[in-house]
Amino acid sequence: MACFLVPMGEAIVTTIVQKIVENTEKKASGSKTNPAGAKWSQRLGWLNKMLWGGVMLLALEHMWHGEIVPWPPFLTAMQNPADIAPMLQEVATIGTGMAIFVTLVWVVMVIVAEAKTKTMPQVKAKPAAGGA
Repeated sequence: MACFLVPMGEAIVTTIVQKIVENTEKKASGSKTNPAGAKWSQRLGWLNKMLWGGVMLLALEHMWHGEIVPWPPFLTAMQNPADIAPMLQEVATIGTGMAIFVTLVWVVMVIVAEAKTKTMPQVKAKPAAGGA
């Protein structure tokens, strides 16, 4: 019914956090990068893409099944007061579970990325060849 609202809320928050982190990294002129050059704003971008992609797919699926309509109250479960409690139960259980699962997958991705950057050989800048 409305389970996608929880991941959507998380996506909104993480998008705002990503923009703040991007601004901080720009002000610090790249000093927050890891050895491979991946910034935390990029890693938050991974989470945002996963969350927003899932939200879009779920919203489309709910529209396909007639659970979301383009007129108020938008969620068909809101039209009947008896359907509101099961909808909120679904949001609390399924929606929260999906948001937690996507976030845990992202955490594993970040851990793997951090491990890979630690095992990569460090590239040192070569002195510029001058010839005057």
